[in-house]
Amino acid sequence: MLKWYDRHGRDLPWRLRSGRPDPYRVWLSEIMLQQTTVAAVAPYFARFLERWPSFEALAAAPRDEVLAAWAGLGYYARARNLHAAAQRVAAEGVPDAEAGWRALPGVGAYTAAAITAIAFDQPANVVDGNVERVMARLFAVEAPLPAAKPQLRALAGELVTSDRPGDWAQALMDLGATICTPRAPKCEICPWSDTCRAFAGGAPETYPRRAAKAERPRRYGAVFRIERDGAFWLVRRPDKGLLGAMAALPSTEWRAKRWPRAEALRHAPAPGPWTRIGAVEHVFTHFALSLDVYAAHTAPPNDGWWGDASTLPTVFKKAALFSSP
Repeated sequence: MLKWYDRHGRDLPWRLRSGRPDPYRVWLSEIMLQQTTVAAVAPYFARFLERWPSFEALAAAPRDEVLAAWAGLGYYARARNLHAAAQRVAAEGVPDAEAGWRALPGVGAYTAAAITAIAFDQPANVVDGNVERVMARLFAVEAPLPAAKPQLRALAGELVTSDRPGDWAQALMDLGATICTPRAPKCEICPWSDTCRAFAGGAPETYPRRAAKAERPRRYGAVFRIERDGAFWLVRRPDKGLLGAMAALPSTEWRAKRWPRAEALRHAPAPGPWTRIGAVEHVFTHFALSLDVYAAHTAPPNDGWWGDASTLPTVFKKAALFSSP
């Protein structure tokens, strides 16, 4: 596996092939990569690194600037935790053990293990979705996800050694991302095809087994757009909850039933007249959202500011840039 990684490992912006990795770069990339693709993360990583090249620089930045720079990357609690963790590290020093990383805001078991292995070359069991898939196929694990997670983690842990643990962790992730892919795995060029039980059984793509998914629930809301010279009237969402502390268009709460027009307009931020120009759809991890978009040429309230749509989370950017057909 390590020989395969030396030849075929991915060339990623945060990955160094020689010298000791920078813990800041490793931590920043791992936080950004949580539930987010490499392609989406790469430009954000470059911008963050240029703007805030160290824990200390990020810790000293105003939180609102960090949140604005994160806009569009999703899972916005990560941005708040990123800033809080940088402040902790700047004040207390860089952890050099898995438990120390685990204690930081926004750092779970996987992320702590990944930083420990990659940045400090210490043996750690680094298990993400790619590694779970590799283990499920290598050992033909019949238990479905998510119930199989402890078994898959244990199987991966049995393979961890002190021989280049950072490269080992990255090799497993790269194998899952480029060879042992969810669909159409490239088994013919996999370095483990000779010992893979799922490949021997002739149906590797059917692993990992999965329990039937429940239907994603739907929520509804209304959003209010006040525009002036290409800028939009923005407000700050509450710190706690989905999209916490992010800039947003004013909106109603999001609930299980649709908002009738009269009821929605009682939550408008300023007198109208308000015109419903359409609706936008957005899918979060646990629910789908339908937002009615209302627009008005009116004086905004006092609590807010004029801002650009580029600073908004994707769902509100959709509403800001929406144009009726």
